[in-house]
Amino acid sequence: MSCVRSRDRSRSLLAVVLAAGGFLLSWGLIHHGRYAGGQLIDTPTYASYADEMRAGLVPYRDFAVEYPPLALPAFLIPSLIAGDESDSSPYERAFELLMAACGASAMGLGVFVLARPRVGTVRLIVGVAFAALTPLLIGSVILSRYDLWPAALTIAALAAIVSARERIAFGLLALAVAAKAYPIVILPLAVVYVWRSSGRRKAIGCAAIFAAVLIACFLPFVILAPHGVWSSIRGQASRPPQIESLGASILLAAHQSIGTHLSLIISHGSENLNGHLAARLATVLSLLQIAALLLVWLLFVRGPATQQRLLVASTAAVCAFVAFDRVLSPQYLIWLAPLVVALPARRGLAATGLLALAMGLTQIWFPKLFWQLTRFETVPSWAVLGRNLVLLALLATLAWPDLPIRRSVRSAPLLTKTASTVGGQ
Repeated sequence: MSCVRSRDRSRSLLAVVLAAGGFLLSWGLIHHGRYAGGQLIDTPTYASYADEMRAGLVPYRDFAVEYPPLALPAFLIPSLIAGDESDSSPYERAFELLMAACGASAMGLGVFVLARPRVGTVRLIVGVAFAALTPLLIGSVILSRYDLWPAALTIAALAAIVSARERIAFGLLALAVAAKAYPIVILPLAVVYVWRSSGRRKAIGCAAIFAAVLIACFLPFVILAPHGVWSSIRGQASRPPQIESLGASILLAAHQSIGTHLSLIISHGSENLNGHLAARLATVLSLLQIAALLLVWLLFVRGPATQQRLLVASTAAVCAFVAFDRVLSPQYLIWLAPLVVALPARRGLAATGLLALAMGLTQIWFPKLFWQLTRFETVPSWAVLGRNLVLLALLATLAWPDLPIRRSVRSAPLLTKTASTVGGQ
């Protein structure tokens, strides 16, 4: 038995090293060839925030920031490393170095979660390969966005919770939410999981830890600049449909098919569709987003509290948030990558293939044809719709209940954490 466990640990360690190392190798490759030209980067915006902070100005009070408070270290640390250079290149290199470390950590943790149970060899190989190739699959957008930081915190939280470190997990999840709002959709699932597996008292304690950490991240800025913080939150909730969102892609398809009139407006730092129809459709999709999240949470509550179901439901919740959001920028797929890596069994294989396809479709228009998309040209318009339909297929794959498992729940209500589960296939 000890020999088997030793082999399993060696196998898992090798998989983690290959995933992280392969990710860094791919990171180096996207600096060359077709990936190198025509990039659309956000690092100048991040650098400007860092310059303001280094000058002693307070975020949200002295200058507007559209990101949550724990995003700020990801902007400031590269500036401290780069120093007071007038050239932007040192900052960009330092930022990329930080994101490469976050990405390698996120993918390594994803494979760690995948390999922790006795996962099949094929699934492990596919998971490692996807983790290693993620930079090549998603393209150069990964170099200049900070989304690998909250993605690493999110998968770290799930890795902690499946390792029975629930209190640490909720602290990490709060940090992830303070870096980017989307991991909040995992919180109800995590609370239910701990409640059922470890008891009500521990679940309440974990929720209290989450609240305390989140308040600690926001409270200094709320005290210093309540209006600035509220403006940042309200601004994200009231955005028009960004041109790559599901709602916008439906209108783009209508424009290509029947000539529906479209107009573009630049606001909130993005290119969006303007007009009454676009606004109404964005509202409908926001309601669908809420409904999809409620459905994912409800399906999880109705089944057993197992680690496998928690991983699948968490990924489904993030996918629902992404697919129906008013904004669906290419970097949002980064959020899903380490989560999909961690999914076991056949459902994990299907999710990996669909996310890889969504990443590939994104590269059709981003970055090289993005400005053609803003002119509503044919190829990028259909590519955006195709990518968004693939994300809906991914959501259906993750959220669809498994009827044989539901029958087993009725016949055997006391299931262990390692039993067959809804969402495990």
